[in-house]
Amino acid sequence: MTTPIVLPWPLQSLLEAVARAVLQPGDQPHIDFSRPIGEAGLVSPDSVSWRVFKNPLSLFIGGVAAVIMELAEPRVRTGVWEHTSFRLNPIRRLHSTGLAAMVTIYGSRTTAQAMIARVRRIHDRVAGVTSSGETYHANDPDLLNWVQATAGYGFVQAYHTYMRQLSASERDRCYGEGVPAARLFGATGAPGSEAELEALLHATAGRLQRSAIVFEFLAIMRSAPILPLPLRPAQRLLVAAAVDLVPDWMQAQLGLTGHGLRRWEAEAVRQAGALADRLVIETSPAVQACRRMRLPADYLYVHRSAVGARP
Repeated sequence: MTTPIVLPWPLQSLLEAVARAVLQPGDQPHIDFSRPIGEAGLVSPDSVSWRVFKNPLSLFIGGVAAVIMELAEPRVRTGVWEHTSFRLNPIRRLHSTGLAAMVTIYGSRTTAQAMIARVRRIHDRVAGVTSSGETYHANDPDLLNWVQATAGYGFVQAYHTYMRQLSASERDRCYGEGVPAARLFGATGAPGSEAELEALLHATAGRLQRSAIVFEFLAIMRSAPILPLPLRPAQRLLVAAAVDLVPDWMQAQLGLTGHGLRRWEAEAVRQAGALADRLVIETSPAVQACRRMRLPADYLYVHRSAVGARP
């Protein structure tokens, strides 16, 4: 069992600032994850997902990896790049995506369902034609399946690779726990296990294309002021860590081979990730959600029977 850590005040204050920047930034609507008291969410507190999504480093790394993989699909890429604020305001767009993930995992059922319905209404207005003449619609189940699959892969692999290893059964549980929310989003074929995920990745491989937009996205992520100033130099490392999560065959297909971490950098990220997994972040959605469910603030940091098993 791992012992949770609360840092001395100056360091804890910096940690809380980092967590707010990644998990619940000020440019997004305020969500009180601690209310209504006792109301369950779409995912239960004893899930693997609640433990995985509490770690801000794995969320940053996994989120970047997910977007890289999303943008490899031409219809998704066109929809994201032409119908969202990624180009003009990438930070706000990333914050919006991150908050949606937090609400899906930690929000009350009422809050999560309202947010998902709002996203569906927005997606209803997103449609167009790619440069090669393919039509797309944001609520197309095939595209939603791809987005859900890449998001699940990014977050699970980031935690497994850099924070704390998950067993095969735990990885399967995490994918399965995301299926009910995915169906509410309209992703009726979202993978519910690692085997289903691998099947979808390989079934989509022939559609994936190298694009300058992926490299533009990575440049934005390296330079945009996302993390607080004292931690800004680490941002490039976290982006490189995300590139390394993309499957080797997909890296080669997208021209990303060699854009990842050096060995010592990967070890540094793992050390930081393992430490972050023990740090109790009082203002985080994870801790607020624990309070909503009448659980101790350190519940997700103490109970390690599921997470941490070796493959």
